[in-house]
Parts: sequence; structure tokens; C-alpha cells
Amino acid sequence: MPYVNIRITREGATKEQKGELIQGVTKLLNEVLGKNPKTTFVIIDEVDTDNWGIGGESVTELRKDRQ
Repeated sequence: MPYVNIRITREGATKEQKGELIQGVTKLLNEVLGKNPKTTFVIIDEVDTDNWGIGGESVTELRKDRQ
């Protein structure tokens, strides 16, 4: 019973894009490891950029520096 947790920043991933991720990961686990799609769990967590840090700074601040 595979459990896959995908974490992305909350920046407008569409319902369709998330559906593609769920389908793609499920298909990959089936093809590579023979896992049953009916018992494969894929969860997508969307995290605010203020709550995601890299190198001691939030993604929000890092992206401000790029502009």
C-alpha cells in the first residue's frame, strides 16, 4: 500500500495539474514496482511560500530578492 506525499508551494497549481501528478505517480508505481493503483495513496500538500524555507530564508523573501 504505497503512500506518496508531494509537497509544493501554494502558487496556483491547477486542479488539472494536480490530477496529472496523482495519475502519473500512481501509474509509475504500478509500472516500476507492480503496485496496485487501487491501494496507492497520493497526497498533495500545498505550503504557503512564507512557510517554506531554504538556506535560512523563506521562499517569499528569496523570490523578492530575484525581482
